[in-house]
Amino acid sequence: MNAPLTPSVGQPVSRVDGPLKVTGHARYAAEFDIPDMLHAALVLSTVPNGTIAAIDDEAARRAPGVHAVITHENAPRLPYRRMSQRPQVDAQSGDQLQVFQGPKIHFNGQPVAVVVAETLEQATHAASLVNVAYEEDEAFTRFELDRGQRPSSGNEKAGRPAETQMGDADAAFAAAPVKVDATYIQPREHHNAIEPHATIALWDGDFLTLYDKTQWVDNDRKEIAHVFGIHEDAIRVVSPFVGGAFGSALRTWPHVTVAALAAKVVRRPVRVELTRRELYTSVGFRPHTEQRVALGAERDGTLTAIIQEAWTQISDYEEYAEVTLDPARNTYACPNVRTRYRLVEMNTNSPCPMRGPGVATGLLAHETAMDELAVALGMDPIALRLKNYAEKDQHKDLPWSSKELRECYRIGAERFGWAGRNPEPRSMRADGQLVGYGMATAAYPAHRSKASAEATLFSNGTALIRTAASDMGPGTYTSMTQVAADALGLPLEAVRFELGDTDMPFAPVHGGSITLASVGTAVEAACRALLDDLSHVIGADLSGPFAGLSADDLEWRDGGAVRRGGGEMVPFEKLLRELKLDKIVGHGTSAPGQESKTYSSCAFGAVFAEVRVDPDLGTVRVHRVIGAYDIGRVVNPKTAHSQCIGGMVGAIGMALLEQAEWDERFGRVMNSNLAEYLVPVCADIRELDAFFVESEDRIFNPLGVKGVAELGICGVAPAIGNAVYHATGRRIRDFPILPDKLL
Repeated sequence: MNAPLTPSVGQPVSRVDGPLKVTGHARYAAEFDIPDMLHAALVLSTVPNGTIAAIDDEAARRAPGVHAVITHENAPRLPYRRMSQRPQVDAQSGDQLQVFQGPKIHFNGQPVAVVVAETLEQATHAASLVNVAYEEDEAFTRFELDRGQRPSSGNEKAGRPAETQMGDADAAFAAAPVKVDATYIQPREHHNAIEPHATIALWDGDFLTLYDKTQWVDNDRKEIAHVFGIHEDAIRVVSPFVGGAFGSALRTWPHVTVAALAAKVVRRPVRVELTRRELYTSVGFRPHTEQRVALGAERDGTLTAIIQEAWTQISDYEEYAEVTLDPARNTYACPNVRTRYRLVEMNTNSPCPMRGPGVATGLLAHETAMDELAVALGMDPIALRLKNYAEKDQHKDLPWSSKELRECYRIGAERFGWAGRNPEPRSMRADGQLVGYGMATAAYPAHRSKASAEATLFSNGTALIRTAASDMGPGTYTSMTQVAADALGLPLEAVRFELGDTDMPFAPVHGGSITLASVGTAVEAACRALLDDLSHVIGADLSGPFAGLSADDLEWRDGGAVRRGGGEMVPFEKLLRELKLDKIVGHGTSAPGQESKTYSSCAFGAVFAEVRVDPDLGTVRVHRVIGAYDIGRVVNPKTAHSQCIGGMVGAIGMALLEQAEWDERFGRVMNSNLAEYLVPVCADIRELDAFFVESEDRIFNPLGVKGVAELGICGVAPAIGNAVYHATGRRIRDFPILPDKLL
């Protein structure tokens, strides 16, 4: 009899896809070797607003290797059919950018032509020969608060309201004995993932295949079907690996349409791969946002008023909005809360989700203001937060499905050594440097969507799990393999997991930290359906080892079946051989139920940061960051830890380094490269650690998990900013915190 298997879930399993990646066998969108493939290079506009007056492409057409130069003058007209319901990752009003369908220019960097040639070098050279003349119009390139407009009804319905009010926050703030009222600025930030966005398009008659960097293959198919006016069944999207995205690959961007359009015109496969500079205009970004936070409190720290207002930039052709003000409405208990949200139209490409979209931005301002209030009260920042601990989601008036934030504060403070903090600014030093301790609350809503999966058990005792999900780095391949292995009672190495193809069962967007709660529960359901089907086959087979037994008479464990109440385990291999089956297949679906209407679900954390500041130069070094997190059941502590410290690295950039240098004269980001756009590097990263409090949320989903990826960036930047204040006595509200702002 086989020894019982150790469960995979909860174990720090190394990434099952790791060997493919480190040996170069993982294939990304631009790496598919398609016979007879051509290459494309974009021509981008050089003005922020206006109309194309003329295009001279004769020299480009005569250049070596060129097959086509496509502009609005000769491009096929595309229907761009309206969708009955916009995907949640898209802007909820306005029109997506319609490439090569007219002469209108909305922003500097908009695609105005594409050159298709035998080689990338030939295409790039020919693109440089295309000359475009413009009739320029007045451009709105300055971020002006008085041009802020209310979100559309579509965004209101999607949870981005223009105003919310509970109680009378303005009167309560005016009467509060202790108050803070300040403005915080978070600049435009860009994703800068390792893998550039790329698409290969291949037409076979009327059937289109796309190899694309995407976090949602099913949405790619749906959107391109609407753009070209064809049925979704005529499109296949393949994306087995994504080399980082952080939200930039949630949407179907114009270059995907360009690739499909170009392939249609030249009747050969075409590859479009964006350059690093083109990533700053051809895909989205975290929008520039300015916020006012006003907090009023009693002298004992009880919050009496929360007011938070946000202005954020959008494009002039579509309206992307975020849940920036959600933290103000539900992080702390307060009887009087008012929020106000406004969108500032500019001649820019459209923003899009970036890790922790909206929430990370809102927490940056809110948690900095909470620290300022603690200083004004002469109160410990943790004590202030505990004083106003939210026992329920007061905005929705719903209980939390689970919440272990108190434990996060306790354990985080203990691990960090918070008790050793001298609260007086500029009071702590080490090695000639000013030392600062800061903390903040982390929170990110836990969401779940409908998902499906297929599980196949083969007669050799191995299993294959398939679903059209994505993996841009959080460990989807690994966590799903663990869930399936435990559900089937198989060793990890006997399970293979495949994703990233519209030929597989439908999966939701790989964003918003929903994948494990959504797809993971579908995988478990598919495995159980497989075992149920196998039970019925066994019960109906009179010659098998369990002839005449019903499904209720059997237990499944350790890679086989056991008669309930005891007996020898019969392995899957023997069962299927006895039943003369090569394989057996199970299908499973999972979707949120009534719990989504009767409970609020959220992942929580407490973040602690120590910084060292040079008193003469104003340089800031993050010495350590520690986070304590409540993410429900932890399927894989190794990959979860990786997600948290990865978020911390991104937040170091948000706090100290990252900002797009926007030139209002041209309406363009001037540091659109990795030399001048500063991101954290090894020298910026010291001690980062994350750990997880004991938690399980079976109300939210059957696996008991909550999302972790977005949570990792939330709260870290304000914790660093608060530590900088503690070290220096200087409160910087205009992020990132640069040396010149401290000197």
